[in-house]
Amino acid sequence: MLTDTDKEFLSLTATFTAGYQLFFFLIAAVFQFDKLTDFAGSTNFVIIALLTLVKKGSWHLRQVVLTAMIVIWSTRLALYLFFRILRWGEDKRYDRMRHNVGNLAVFFIFQGLWVWTVTLPVTVVNASDKDPSIQAEDIIGWIMWFVGTIVEILADKDKFSFKNSPESKGKWCEIGLWKYSRHPNYFGDILLTWGYFVASLPIIEGAEWLVLIGPVFLTLLLLFVSGLTILEKSGDKKFGNVEAYRVYKKRTSPLIPLPRSIYGNLPYWFKAVFLFEFPIYNRNLNRNRTKQG
Repeated sequence: MLTDTDKEFLSLTATFTAGYQLFFFLIAAVFQFDKLTDFAGSTNFVIIALLTLVKKGSWHLRQVVLTAMIVIWSTRLALYLFFRILRWGEDKRYDRMRHNVGNLAVFFIFQGLWVWTVTLPVTVVNASDKDPSIQAEDIIGWIMWFVGTIVEILADKDKFSFKNSPESKGKWCEIGLWKYSRHPNYFGDILLTWGYFVASLPIIEGAEWLVLIGPVFLTLLLLFVSGLTILEKSGDKKFGNVEAYRVYKKRTSPLIPLPRSIYGNLPYWFKAVFLFEFPIYNRNLNRNRTKQG
């Protein structure tokens, strides 16, 4: 069973997240201003992590490290996304939401769920009175977070440079890490989120295993809802009739970075089963091929 402290902290973070996202939803809906939408999600992480750490006040090493991991990652992400939207002026992802309150509300609901579920490990760890010695799970989780964060930073840097280059107009990104994965930033995000979960394993027991919801929700969200599915469809729509793009998709892993010489020679069933090359990512590509034929 969840302890009374667990329930108190989970209720606190859920209530705060709902209020925080509602506040920014009202700003976006009333003023049709979308420059703070991503910022609202990223900063929400920071506040929840620090709020639960300070509220408990026990300052165990595991609590401090896990809190720092979330604060560092989300602060970097918030600054990057805010700078990016200021640099580019607008985010095309929000075109269908900007003048549709219903779509905008759905976005903020999912953003709130994303924040609350991903922070479950730090919420439960910070609420706990348990303080076992540092174990292998801690180290593994910390390494996963570090590698995932570095991958995400490098991927964002490569994509930002690509988008700001005049030579990139009319092309798809395949520089840096993007030569080895079609979505290396999402791979980094998924890896570091699972790192939070693994680092919480020495603490969690019984009903506290609900923290598993965090990495599972984030993974499913990026694979099937707001991440790869949307971007693959967009890329196929733009470049689906370009043979070089078809070759690029066939040789480049959708998520896990791999050398093209390896990935390109793997059978499709293996890619689909073990490397997330699901048919939905090529559905629109195949439609373009049919139209072209």
